[in-house]
Amino acid sequence: MSELTAGGVGAELTAASDTQGEGWRDGAAADDAAVAAVRGFNRFYTNVIGLLRGKYLDTPYSLTEARLLFELAQRDTSEVTDLRRMVDIDPGYLSRILARFAADGLITRQRSAADARRQIIGLTATGRSVVGGLDARSAGQTRDMLAAVRDEDRRRLLDAMRVIKETLTGSPRPRGYLLRPPQPGDMGWVVQRNAAVYTEEFGWDSSYEALVARIVADYVDHREPGAEAAWIAEVDGTPAGCVFCVRENATTARLRLLLVEPWARGLGIGSRLVEEVLQFARQAGYSGVTLWTNDVLTGARRIYQRAGFTLANESRHHSFGKDLTGQNWSRALLPRGKADRSRRGDAERGE
Repeated sequence: MSELTAGGVGAELTAASDTQGEGWRDGAAADDAAVAAVRGFNRFYTNVIGLLRGKYLDTPYSLTEARLLFELAQRDTSEVTDLRRMVDIDPGYLSRILARFAADGLITRQRSAADARRQIIGLTATGRSVVGGLDARSAGQTRDMLAAVRDEDRRRLLDAMRVIKETLTGSPRPRGYLLRPPQPGDMGWVVQRNAAVYTEEFGWDSSYEALVARIVADYVDHREPGAEAAWIAEVDGTPAGCVFCVRENATTARLRLLLVEPWARGLGIGSRLVEEVLQFARQAGYSGVTLWTNDVLTGARRIYQRAGFTLANESRHHSFGKDLTGQNWSRALLPRGKADRSRRGDAERGE
């Protein structure tokens, strides 16, 4: 987040209608393109996993039947009403499937002791054996599909699947993350995501991407081990943020390229990345940390303020295609021993 007459009336209405119509057509075209993209993906993926070949995984069961068996295997017994809700299936169709399962010896059926109108379904030993076979076949099919996918592409694939699920279900965001050193490919991610996020959120042009690329290349080419470091925040195996700590001079470190993905915000990643820089800078012997940002980055500025940074100066400039106000922030660092004693004192005072 570091580094803008009746004929006259009729003519006016016609002109306005034409203008609105163009906007409506543009929006409709975008919607149609999105619909076509989703339908195209559905056709592609159902073909990849073989749903068009008749029975599921070359077994005697359809996809719906296999899904019902899977749901039954998740618990000892299930009510028919619960199965209908979980699989979103027509009651008559569900009844016919359960009748077939019973005839094949896959399930038991009994009336609920609490309410005779409710039917309780459970898998027999034979039924659980069938589910085990289906599960093994499905896992094998998926394993074979992923075997041909490179590690980086696999990470992108799983990330895309996570986004689809979270977006369509409104599921809560993950609560955990980890910090790690950069790995091969991460530096390219830093450049690409900085450019994409800042273009989307602030309308910055490609000159910002060029700046980030220069910063990253300089770090890779000239990094001083022990005096400079970088961190990648990862959520569920997917990069979610980054920050760099580089040498400004013999006594001062510079925090650069703090970024947290929009989908990962609210987890405390930004504050943790800044704290990691402060700890590293203190251990490396720096007496202070400085950074440059812009006033439009309100979220980043709040993180810096909470971390003890103060605004040193600011000036207007035109960069990245926008009129901006650049800001220099800084923070003094206590020597390591004094910092430890200060933290102990804060804890004793309950601060």
